[in-house]
Amino acid sequence: MDMKLQEKILRDRWHELTARLRKIDTDLGRTKATDDDDRAIENENDEVLEGLGQAGEDELRAIDAALERIAKGTYGTCARCGAAISEARLAVLPQTPLCEDCAAGR
Repeated sequence: MDMKLQEKILRDRWHELTARLRKIDTDLGRTKATDDDDRAIENENDEVLEGLGQAGEDELRAIDAALERIAKGTYGTCARCGAAISEARLAVLPQTPLCEDCAAGR
């Protein structure tokens, strides 16, 4: 496995998420409409944005942890059982700390 490539993929995703979270923060901080109907729609939209923001923050934490595992030399090793995480799994979910079996609860 090419660790430099995995690190680049993780860092690129980290920057993408950070930019997206800044945009969400900007959108959430905008001035609210004065019309009750418009404000109700904005509140619903804000709830969606807050959910997306929380998911983004969760992913950022997972990426930070994966980058730390790369630095420690433990990237690609399951944090639960110690088995190797398949390259196919890391290609799809590069920040995962768990092998397929542990992620499935086996």
